[in-house]
Amino acid sequence: MWKLSIYTLLCVQCNYLRKIKMTNTYSARTFALIAGGSYWIIFFAAIFANFYVLESLATDPLTTVQQSHALVRAGIIAFMITVAFDVIVAWALYELYKEHPLSVLSTLFRMMHAAIMGVAIFALPAVFTLNNSEEILKQVNSFNTIWLIGLFFFGIHIILLGKIITKPKIIVFFLIFAGIMYMIDTAAHFSFPEYEAYASIFLVLVAIPSIFGEMSFAIWLLIKGGK
Repeated sequence: MWKLSIYTLLCVQCNYLRKIKMTNTYSARTFALIAGGSYWIIFFAAIFANFYVLESLATDPLTTVQQSHALVRAGIIAFMITVAFDVIVAWALYELYKEHPLSVLSTLFRMMHAAIMGVAIFALPAVFTLNNSEEILKQVNSFNTIWLIGLFFFGIHIILLGKIITKPKIIVFFLIFAGIMYMIDTAAHFSFPEYEAYASIFLVLVAIPSIFGEMSFAIWLLIKGGK
């Protein structure tokens, strides 16, 4: 079902981009729709890759690699999709808010996050050459560690984004709060020796404002953005 949802969103987005090219119309509303649609592709791809693929690898590494290798390959592709559409979102948001003095800086931090995420993905294909659960988990942990570093810079991006969009106020609040929590979570992970004991609390503090802020912003872009 997740694969079908991602494929459907990709088709819709590609058709829309094709229409833009044919009409050569790049209005603020167009960029808002591109950003909003790309956000939803990222959401679906990331949910599938994280909660279906990485969760399976963490729970039963060897069995997942040996018996569900197609699932793992699909997860890697899903992560690649998130990186590609992260760049599209960065471009669309820059074009939408390029008059703001913080727009370039915000875009650069999101691009930095996308680049680091792209590097992190390199750790995953290696699992197919391994036949030991511990070695597979090391690759997964390498991916998570590099990705976590990228999320620090993503946090800076969405804090700046909150400063740029200025309204709706509730979305601005959640974006800025989520950005701060991304940065705190990454810093705590590397500097707080007892982090694992409080990991679930940090997860909640990051996930709730992130979901409310980013999903609300994506919906707002599709409904009212650029008008």
